[in-house]
Amino acid sequence: MGDRAPSRPVRVRAGRLLLLLPIALMALIATTDIIAPADIHLGPLLVVAPAITASFAGPRATAAIGALSVVTLVSIGAARGVLTTENLEVQIASLVLIGAFIVVFAALQERRNIELERARTVSDATQRVLLRPLPTRAGPLRLASEYYAATVGAHIGGDLYAAARTQHGTRLVIGDVRGKGLETLGDAALLLGAFHAAAHRQSPLPDLAASLEDSVSWGLAEVAASDEAMGADIGERFVTAAIVDILDERPLLQLINCGHPPPLLLREGRAAFLEMPQQCPPLGLGLGPGPAVADYPVSEFPFERGDVLLLYTDGLIEARDGDGRFYPLQERVEALAAAPTTGNGNGKGGGNEGGRPPSPAELMRRLTEDLQQHLGGPVQDDTAMIAVIRADDESSASN
Repeated sequence: MGDRAPSRPVRVRAGRLLLLLPIALMALIATTDIIAPADIHLGPLLVVAPAITASFAGPRATAAIGALSVVTLVSIGAARGVLTTENLEVQIASLVLIGAFIVVFAALQERRNIELERARTVSDATQRVLLRPLPTRAGPLRLASEYYAATVGAHIGGDLYAAARTQHGTRLVIGDVRGKGLETLGDAALLLGAFHAAAHRQSPLPDLAASLEDSVSWGLAEVAASDEAMGADIGERFVTAAIVDILDERPLLQLINCGHPPPLLLREGRAAFLEMPQQCPPLGLGLGPGPAVADYPVSEFPFERGDVLLLYTDGLIEARDGDGRFYPLQERVEALAAAPTTGNGNGKGGGNEGGRPPSPAELMRRLTEDLQQHLGGPVQDDTAMIAVIRADDESSASN
């Protein structure tokens, strides 16, 4: 999901080493000014030292370098015998004044960095609470997931996924809140909370879908009423979702699709979308008072050992390259699954030796790299992906 920022001790050591740069620069300016002809004055260039320091250090270090630059300017004046001249006095006063402004700027920058660090910490904590990491194993299944937020610096947005174990299998949900970015976070939390509360019950999948619809509709109505009371333009709010139940003892998956892009099933190197004869409306639009279980038809699909299920949000299939072409998911998944393995970073192969499909983690890695090459830049919409494989004992041992 992204590289971690360097630890604070590492940043402190790097900052101390960087302080040698303005000090060396001041020494160079002083030496050159002293040996230069009398009509050449390089002392005003000393202001560069505190200005450079402010770009990587705090206000204290900037003030220290600023004070050292003033001392250096005084030393230049003494060495050249012009210490009491009006010209040097003006230079010293100007250097002190500009240095003070730079220190104030450094203090404001440090405060902003602290606020950004706190916001990043809150974002990380929010992600861990709301978007819990999926388990890598769930019964006979192996799972992997990826999430990319459209908002720069954010780790979570309007896309969501979750998993829950039942007595008979594993339940998954992947969803997409209308809109993008952090403003959709509350609606995503609403559906995730409802899923975690209801998915562990042993009720049939249509009952779970009806429960999610009821919770989301009620929650969105409450939020809409509050926003309307505050004079906000609430618009139309809903959540598309695919709800999947994968049975442990039977090679079968059950699917309810509420206005979401169809999952992709990879079997023996061929990928196909799991199209349903009838889709349900997105959650939150309402199916009338008290959603009926019959309004959520279930489609069943074979899910054999070695099959790979890919759940995703529309940020993946709507990703455009520089020429405006959408990402060809079905074609690319087949090509990526057939590609020879290059290892998965832990010394074990993750590819398709002997006709095996790549592991979920390897498929996520390949798909992520391929998507980034297609885009040629950052994602423009929140994007979530889940890869699930029904693994036999041999593949489980090797992956």
